[in-house]
Amino acid sequence: MLPKIIVHNSISLDGSLTNFEVNMEIHYQIAGKYKPDAHFIGSNTIKSGIKLYRNVSLEEKKDFVKPKRDANLPYWVIIDSKSSLFGLLHEVRRFEFCKDVIVLISEKTSQRYINYLKERNYDYFIIGKSKVDLKKSFEFLFKKYKIKTILTDCGKILSNILINQGFVDEISLLIHPVIVGDESYNIFSNVTKKIKLKLIKNEILNKNYIWLVFKIIYV
Repeated sequence: MLPKIIVHNSISLDGSLTNFEVNMEIHYQIAGKYKPDAHFIGSNTIKSGIKLYRNVSLEEKKDFVKPKRDANLPYWVIIDSKSSLFGLLHEVRRFEFCKDVIVLISEKTSQRYINYLKERNYDYFIIGKSKVDLKKSFEFLFKKYKIKTILTDCGKILSNILINQGFVDEISLLIHPVIVGDESYNIFSNVTKKIKLKLIKNEILNKNYIWLVFKIIYV
């Protein structure tokens, strides 16, 4: 059995994911409403976020130990078969709204990175030969961690892959009152087929923002 998967993103009126200021407060208020068991995130999104919002600090002894936090907090599940987050994962683990980090890697992942994960007591799993097998990953997360709802507010690449492969159940969009124009980075430009949708929620927030939720109808 597979978990329910929701793609949640903040976009401009013309569908851009970048080049405008996101209202992070409303964005995460909506994310919290879903009460997901896990956030599903690509390593590039994590790396970009760390560079943008944090100065990378040195590791401490506490970073080698699993945190003890509220059991109701979501896991952060990260795909990182290319070892992109080597030396950076402690910044994720320190995030107070993360229960802990689960890293999905492939048979091609370097032994150096695997040793790094082992030494710091991260839950990591090899699922896939050259790339992480998404279907097997979701089945595994459901079975081992009882993860029934996954929310991803990652970038375009991973969310479009999830849509193209038929894993996404709902799309949640927080539309901002701005048009990006020529610098638009369209959220769905890598979707390879027409997707039928059913509108199941529309709500005006703070007078200027529109929250839309669509159920995907796969045919």
